[in-house]
Amino acid sequence: MDRSKAIVRVSLTGIAANLVLVAFKAFVGLVSGSIAVILDAVNNLSDALSSVITIVGTRLANRPPDKKHPYGHGRIEHITSVIIAILVLLAGVASMRESVEKIITPTAASYTVVSLIIIAAAVLVKIFLGRYVKGQGEKLHSESLVASGTDAIGDAVISASTLVAAALSLLFQWNLEGWFGAVISIFILKAGVEILMESLNGLIGQRVEGELTVSLREMICSYPQVHGAYDLILHRYGPEKTIGSVHIEVDENMTARELHHLTRSISEKVYAEYGIVLTVGIYAANAEGSRSSEIRSKAQAIALAHPEVKEIHAFYADEEQKRVTFDLVMNFGIDAAAVCQAVRDEMSAAYPDYRFDIVIDSDFSD
Repeated sequence: MDRSKAIVRVSLTGIAANLVLVAFKAFVGLVSGSIAVILDAVNNLSDALSSVITIVGTRLANRPPDKKHPYGHGRIEHITSVIIAILVLLAGVASMRESVEKIITPTAASYTVVSLIIIAAAVLVKIFLGRYVKGQGEKLHSESLVASGTDAIGDAVISASTLVAAALSLLFQWNLEGWFGAVISIFILKAGVEILMESLNGLIGQRVEGELTVSLREMICSYPQVHGAYDLILHRYGPEKTIGSVHIEVDENMTARELHHLTRSISEKVYAEYGIVLTVGIYAANAEGSRSSEIRSKAQAIALAHPEVKEIHAFYADEEQKRVTFDLVMNFGIDAAAVCQAVRDEMSAAYPDYRFDIVIDSDFSD
């Protein structure tokens, strides 16, 4: 079964389970007059609607690339998650309003043993459903399913708090419906904000996890011809499509034929092992023993003396033109141009007969 079909299957399971819970909880809430139970039923209804949106989003995201969208439609899944987050937030706001009204004008609820058994059963169902949906979401790399599963586990806690409110009402005649409803509302709002922030990060474009980029660099550098891998940039267009680029440092005397075979081999191996479409660029490295080794060591010492600089790479000294080029990788949130100028001035002072062309680079990946 492919990924999209698996996501639809899991979502349908969630819809069925949540609709059953909605029916039972709505019945208990209306019979007992419990605002907390009714709000819990509404929350389950929003969960079912979220699963419907997940199915629609998955179908749209699975459409093949076209002329207007050559990278595919995978990021629709992030939009789907944003819609789910908005629905969760709206449900949280509505439930908070109802809870505050219940606190201001409390009305006693009437529970029965049967209603308590139904609520307890709902807690168990939500725990199992949440673990199942979240586990499948992590397995399928589905942001929407992970969010739905996490929300379901939170719902189990919320339902348990409703059960506690019912027990207190039966044992001590304490009317805490409004207060427990307010607590439920806070949990709903918190879940909505977390889902929204995660989804927006995916749309904006966030840093790829270090474990993947470190593993990629190690694999690329395992080739004996490669002296270093730099400028690794990855763009995700949905969970199943990642496109990127990297520069490798190789000996300056490699032939075009050798470079062709090397870069092809790296791209094919990266795609086979990681499913990433990677373009490989080239940085030439000066031969050992030339004056360039001395200049490179000096450049590294000068650059790294500035705490804003993380590393230098792409170093090459053209002895004929007396021109040196290299990249400075710097931290974010600094005056990069000023640091670059300072490094250039120090290098020019040390080697006045050379021209230094320095490129400001960013720390895109670990």
